[in-house]
Parts: sequence; structure tokens; C-alpha cells
Amino acid sequence: MQKRRLKDGQLSLRNFRMQGKGQPNIYLIGFMGVGKSAVGRNLARAMRMQFIDSDWAIEQVAGKSISKIFKEDGEARFRELEREFVETGHPETGVVVACGGGLPVQPGMSDLLKQKGVVVCLFARPETIMARTIGNPKRPLLNVENPEERITELMAEREPIYMKTGIGVTTDGRGIAEVVSNITRIYRRELRLR
Repeated sequence: MQKRRLKDGQLSLRNFRMQGKGQPNIYLIGFMGVGKSAVGRNLARAMRMQFIDSDWAIEQVAGKSISKIFKEDGEARFRELEREFVETGHPETGVVVACGGGLPVQPGMSDLLKQKGVVVCLFARPETIMARTIGNPKRPLLNVENPEERITELMAEREPIYMKTGIGVTTDGRGIAEVVSNITRIYRRELRLR
């Protein structure tokens, strides 16, 4: 049964290659600290795909860190850079992309991501996110007096969009290998449904 599923998934990938589309991208979305980058790196290795972190790619283009972009150019400019990255800043196929937490929230971005590949949303409890992000200077939206309150507010605002955009996978209490295996199954299933 397991071998049959893997074979079907491979056939789907082969069909996409024959159509000149290559291996469709996988977009990992979700709130900061849910594990998109760690899971993404391992997933890319397992799927023999390239890995790109959208925040890292934007830093390379801008020539400065995300926190400096926020401080010097404002959040609106950062969101423009995110849109440019999704539209033209990465390969059309063969990539696992760890998206910044606010990227899919922008108008039209969820639809754009779904057109470009398979979207998976990683989830974690607020207390897990707090433990993973506390004191990290690379999280400009949490550099506030009460970061826990800010996490709760942002999650309440973003989660409905995340849930509409991608297939949900929780990272709480699960190892990276288990999460990667779950996403791999989702990806193959989604390709069969296309």
C-alpha cells in the first residue's frame, strides 16, 4: 500500500515534467516560529528540491536585514518586496519556499501562492511560538512591550487566512522528520488531484 502511494506520486511528478512544468513548488506558510525554515530545509532535501527562505531572499535583494527594512523603509516597502519575490523572485518549479508570516495575508497573495504550487500551512500554539521567538531581534513585529499579547493579536488576525490558503499541519510536539513525512504525503495527494 505504501509503495503504491509513492509510485502514484512519482507518476504525477513525471506527468508534470512531461508537460514542461517540472516539480511544482511547495509553499510553507504560517505564523513566525512555527518551524517553516527548519521544516523547509529538511523537506527540500527529502524531495530533492531547492530550498529558499523568502525573508533571506528579500534581504539579499534589499542589501539589508528585515529589521532594517522595517526600520528604515517601513512595513509597506517590505510587503512590496514580498510580492515581488512571489511574482518573479524565485524559480517557477522545483523549490520549497518558506514564506514570511505576513506574506499570505496581503490581498491576492493566497490565490497567487495556490496558482504557483502546493501550499501547506504550519501551525503551533501561541505558547510554543512565544518560546521559539522570545528575544529574537530578527522578529521586528514582536519588538514591542508585550510580545505575548502581540502574538495573540496577530494570530487571531492571520489564522483564518492561513486556513483558507493552505492545508494545515501542526508542528507542536512533533519532530521535523514526522512533519516532513506528513507534508510529503499531502504534496503527492495534491498532485494526484490536479
